[in-house]
Amino acid sequence: MQNVLEFEQVHFGPNWKNVFIVTSFHLLAIPAFFTFSWPNFAALIIGNWIVGSLGVGLGWHRLLTHRGFTVPKWLEYTLSVLGTMSMQDAPDKWVATHRIHHKFTETEKDPHSTRPGFWWAQIGWVVWGTAQDHDEATLKRYVPDLLKDPVHVLISQFYLIPLAVSAGILFLIGGWPMVVWGVFARVVVGWHTTWFVNSLSHIYGDKPYETNDDSTNNWFVALLTFGEGWHNNHHMSPTSARHGLKWYQFDMNWIAIRILEKLGLATDIRVFEPEKVPLELKQAV
Repeated sequence: MQNVLEFEQVHFGPNWKNVFIVTSFHLLAIPAFFTFSWPNFAALIIGNWIVGSLGVGLGWHRLLTHRGFTVPKWLEYTLSVLGTMSMQDAPDKWVATHRIHHKFTETEKDPHSTRPGFWWAQIGWVVWGTAQDHDEATLKRYVPDLLKDPVHVLISQFYLIPLAVSAGILFLIGGWPMVVWGVFARVVVGWHTTWFVNSLSHIYGDKPYETNDDSTNNWFVALLTFGEGWHNNHHMSPTSARHGLKWYQFDMNWIAIRILEKLGLATDIRVFEPEKVPLELKQAV
């Protein structure tokens, strides 16, 4: 009860902007149940991979937030633009939120800790309180690298444009039903699978490493998020570009990084080495 009260003191009042956005997209995704076609389904699946894997997982998370590897600037900007179509706010705010999460995991300053419960970590933090509406001082503290880059500043200022352009392209290809599937339904699916990392991967799963937080390795979330669900591995070594450490821990985002490496586009790749972890930080499994 004490933890819930502490969170309520920090996160108070509905975030009406986010309530409107989240509600609108969910309502506009409903027609997908009545307009199935294989092209529409392909628009969702391919779009979810481009945006969720290349944009959010690879670009915003492993590259921009943790700098687990390096790519040419043109590719870094491209991945960030792809991430904007997730409708998870501007990239500078997203990166700041995730860096804050790692610094204050499971405390009252963690934006989406599971300590107040599953629903807070899943969606409550988005629609109640400040969410990712960081002020200038917070952004300067947590994302100074992005604020110093004029291209990243532009991407964050105009982050809604790529989604609007994609909607226009999909409309020309398949009309309104393809927009429903390729934009609204895709965004809703992307929201909930990404938020599963915040919720399910801090509640259910294996915990091979003692990370002083509730992070777990959740195979279901990893499957939905292209490898981001190997979350205990990630919290053990946040800057590692590889999250799936075992042969059976499928990590599509890591595969993409290796492909970029083979093409000469990814360098300075940081990789977690489990054999170097002290015994006291390993849980009995």
